[in-house]
Amino acid sequence: MEQRNLFLAIALSVVILLGSQLLTEELFPTPPVTTAETGGQAGQTGQASPAADSGGAIPQAPGGVVAPAATAAALAPTREMKLQESPRITIESPRISGSIALRGARIDDLVLKDYRVDLAEDASNVVLFSPSGAVDGYYAQFGWVGGTPDLKVPGDATVWDTTSSTLSPERPLELTWDNGEGLVFTRTIAIDKNYLFTVTDRVRATSSANGSSVLYPYGLIGRDGTPETSGFFILHEGPVGVMNGTLEEEDYDNLVDAPNGAIEYESTGGWIGITDKYWLSALMPDQSMKMKARMIHRAELGRDKYQTDYLGVQAMVVAPGSSIETTNHLFAGAKEVNLLETYKETFALPLFDRAVDFGYLWFFTKPLFFALDWLYGIVGNFGIAIMILTLGVKLVFFPLANKSYKAMSKMKLLQPEMVKMREKHGDDRTKMQQEMMAMYKREKVNPAAGCIPIVIQIPVFFALYKVLFVSIEMRHAPFFGWIKDLSTLDPSNIFEAFGYIPWGAPDFLHFGAWPLIMGLTMFLQQRLNPQPADPLQAKLFLFMPLIFTIFLAKFPAGLVIYWAWNNTLSICQQAIIMRRGRLEKERADKGRKTT
Repeated sequence: MEQRNLFLAIALSVVILLGSQLLTEELFPTPPVTTAETGGQAGQTGQASPAADSGGAIPQAPGGVVAPAATAAALAPTREMKLQESPRITIESPRISGSIALRGARIDDLVLKDYRVDLAEDASNVVLFSPSGAVDGYYAQFGWVGGTPDLKVPGDATVWDTTSSTLSPERPLELTWDNGEGLVFTRTIAIDKNYLFTVTDRVRATSSANGSSVLYPYGLIGRDGTPETSGFFILHEGPVGVMNGTLEEEDYDNLVDAPNGAIEYESTGGWIGITDKYWLSALMPDQSMKMKARMIHRAELGRDKYQTDYLGVQAMVVAPGSSIETTNHLFAGAKEVNLLETYKETFALPLFDRAVDFGYLWFFTKPLFFALDWLYGIVGNFGIAIMILTLGVKLVFFPLANKSYKAMSKMKLLQPEMVKMREKHGDDRTKMQQEMMAMYKREKVNPAAGCIPIVIQIPVFFALYKVLFVSIEMRHAPFFGWIKDLSTLDPSNIFEAFGYIPWGAPDFLHFGAWPLIMGLTMFLQQRLNPQPADPLQAKLFLFMPLIFTIFLAKFPAGLVIYWAWNNTLSICQQAIIMRRGRLEKERADKGRKTT
């Protein structure tokens, strides 16, 4: 019965591993979310209700009649067409190129100079922001909400005046707009050498202004369409923020299903935005500001639209002859861990580093990342850094692993006696167990000690997997030879003769060279371990390297290299210990014979 259960468990494991890959990748590809699937309401306007104490609402594009998603996509203007709809100010920055639209003063054209969409030599740079209404519309906007409906404030259609032609770290951009009723709005936009925009809004009331005016600052990030996500549950992609010191994450589907398509928060300080796997756009208001923040979904012309925003709830009053001012920030760029840490400290942003989804075990995963990043700074190759880190982990746990391998070595040397016990007491399992336990006690062997190396390896394995999967520093990081990106699977394939016969094998038949190397090292390590006394169990355990090879074939190459290297180090350590054990046993046997 036990043998049958073991066989069924291993067989089911293989079936599940192969079946899940085949079903998820070949039969059930994840479709893009459309309005029809997400339950968007026809005729929904998407207009926010006014804040109770502000007398106004943050601007949103008006909704419309819901059209089929395919039609909406066909009618959506291209990015290039939308860029031509407004006069623009060019952005000249070391790490960002793009422009700012004078119509609405929107930051809606950003291209990341340091990152390309793939590894091809002619690959284009990553486009982060695009104008609203384009197929991939994604933008940020700041402004004011009037305390009364009749107060004229700049909006989406407002064309601001400026004497500048470019925005650069050395040359901030100044915009002005006069509402013709005694209020002059001035906006200064500055950019640092990385991905941070500083937006300072001032409102001056001339002496001819008709009494005092009440204003509330706001900021918003809008996104047209539901972007493709990685589809992995271990990674959050979508609206994100920190409210009152608590990290808030919502999936796109959650917003679609939310009452009225909105999730609201109240907070003093914090930040809110939208995150992708590697990129982030985040509004960073004055940390002393009391605000209401929202994550919103609405349907417009058959397309899903998303918005994150904040609205200051404390009235700012500008009297004739006086002025008011507020300064806020926008991060729009790559989620580089050290850079996020710098902004977190500089602006006292709570949990801003958690925009990189290191998971619930971040307190273990982040130090692992910093160790790899430090080693990379020395050796210049993340693959080598992973191997050095693995060696370091082995050294830290050397005493514990050494004790385990010694126990396993003794177990292997005792195998002949175990076979004799099985032959002698094969029909009496109770008697056999008693004899084996007595032998373990006599020889001072712990049969469970062999599990220790695996137990040590598991948390490092998962932490390294998380680091490889979520950190942009690992994206497109090469190793040697055919491994050009440690964060993705090994591109070689044994079923295509490692590239010599590229017949287009299906994904579930993709087994690269490094997974095969890992499986071989696991097989060799297994042969050094004491084998089960039951011949059937021994044969079944031979399947374990095959199961792990199948399991790890789709994992990032860096993780497979780690596992193979760890196995190789373990084999060396175990072989040395076993050789010493044999010599000690031979000396002991010789001594007993002499006596």
